[in-house]
Amino acid sequence: MLTVLFADRIENWPAYEPALTTALAEAGIDAKLVLPPADPATVDYIVYSPRGPVQDFTAYTRAKAVLNLWAGVERVVGNPTLTQPLCRMVDEGLERGMVEWVTGHALRAHLNIDFFLSHQDGVWRQEGNVPPLARDRSVVVLGLGALGGACAQTLAGLGFQVTGWSRTQKTLPGVTCLSGAEGLRAALSRAEILVTVLPNTPETTDLLNTETLALLPKGAVILNPGRGNLIDDDALLAALDAGQIGHATLDVFRVEPLPPEHPYWAHPKVTVTPHIAAETRPASAARVIAENIRRFEAGEVPLHLVDRSRGY
Repeated sequence: MLTVLFADRIENWPAYEPALTTALAEAGIDAKLVLPPADPATVDYIVYSPRGPVQDFTAYTRAKAVLNLWAGVERVVGNPTLTQPLCRMVDEGLERGMVEWVTGHALRAHLNIDFFLSHQDGVWRQEGNVPPLARDRSVVVLGLGALGGACAQTLAGLGFQVTGWSRTQKTLPGVTCLSGAEGLRAALSRAEILVTVLPNTPETTDLLNTETLALLPKGAVILNPGRGNLIDDDALLAALDAGQIGHATLDVFRVEPLPPEHPYWAHPKVTVTPHIAAETRPASAARVIAENIRRFEAGEVPLHLVDRSRGY
């Protein structure tokens, strides 16, 4: 029998315990779930959260893998005590949540819904306010992994002109895929709506800065459900004040929760959502965990194995 350590916050245990029990049984895995402080020498797999109680993996010499419950691994990938394989979380529920958040806010920007919500004053303002069709709107998605790729293809399915950019060249049906430094500049120059779904790595820190924000078409809209470090906050605020950026809808931040005094809260061209775009859901996440344990036990390639040299 395998021993699986649940190393997330204890308040999440009531939701995850039945989900993991069911998923492991359905995958044909004979396992028992334990909580810290279980004997590290008995643990075969660690279901991990960066907010959980386990941050030092030194004693877990028997553990075959650390299975992250979050899509982001920036809080653990550089941990010097982590010698086990690390898998990030990409599950159907998380992916659909991201797609729905991005699609909703892209359509909100495309249809200029905020304008009409703020002008419910009895004045008929049809002239100049009819939106273009989606096929006449250019949307750019930075990051074409599982989440970004799903967003790009959904937006393309709605008829938008979708360009995707990634560090390595990708191919997606209905999406113009670019890569590299010149590809990034070309992508930004056409981004009427820009969606950022990149991971947190040294290469992506402050990717949107004074120089790159200036490449966007004037009045562009930014949607960031990816990582807070992607944006230079001061540069974005300056670009919003200057009218270079028309609006920013932000779901992730360098410091979370976003401090009450942060200027994003009061800025008229910023919408803050509280990191809700892609939340891990116990039932679907448990199935990914169980499948990865099955794969490790069978000697198969695991899902979403982290490349430590790239940081994701």
